[in-house]
Amino acid sequence: MTEVVVIFADDQLLVLNKPAGLLSVPGRGADKQDCLSRRVQQLYPDALVVHRLDMATSGLMVMARGLQAQRMLNKAFASHSVHKRYEAVVDGVLASSGTNWQQIDLPIFLDWDNRPKRVVDQARGKPSSTRWQVLHVNPDEQTTRLSLKPITGRSHQLRVHLQAIGHAILGDMLYGTPEVAAKTRRLLLHACELEITHPVNQQTLRFVSPAPF
Repeated sequence: MTEVVVIFADDQLLVLNKPAGLLSVPGRGADKQDCLSRRVQQLYPDALVVHRLDMATSGLMVMARGLQAQRMLNKAFASHSVHKRYEAVVDGVLASSGTNWQQIDLPIFLDWDNRPKRVVDQARGKPSSTRWQVLHVNPDEQTTRLSLKPITGRSHQLRVHLQAIGHAILGDMLYGTPEVAAKTRRLLLHACELEITHPVNQQTLRFVSPAPF
């Protein structure tokens, strides 16, 4: 069992570094009960889920300690006052525009016949926005490392948006082509920065976890 990596802990919240391949919360079935939240609750029995990362995604994740902290943190996530940044390596070469951020605005809808997959659907999808910036281009491997900032928080948003513009994330078995999925052993998507206001003392907390790829 992978050790739980606690980045920060006090009486109100926990900041954790989730490994790729581990569920954030329990899934359906006896084989999907091992997850980060249950492992953390063995160490901190009052820990409660606030948000989640995809199983294949690694990086920073917050849990509340107690119902009051959970309510306040839920409100912060719902109001988009929690700032998150991800890094990803995608298939193909994306043109850099210097240090400028660019934006994807495409509505996302659950593909009911192929759950849990999501699709871009202009008629039925929920408004979804992602900002992206080129960090590095590897012309030999025809890949691009991106910095990503989700403005909205839809399930699979980053993966769906990047596939939609023709640059699926390497290792993405759900949204990438078989060739893209086979280029690496894991999904190259990592939650690397998190900035949040403490629910009690109102101090701004910022955490960094370098991408492990």
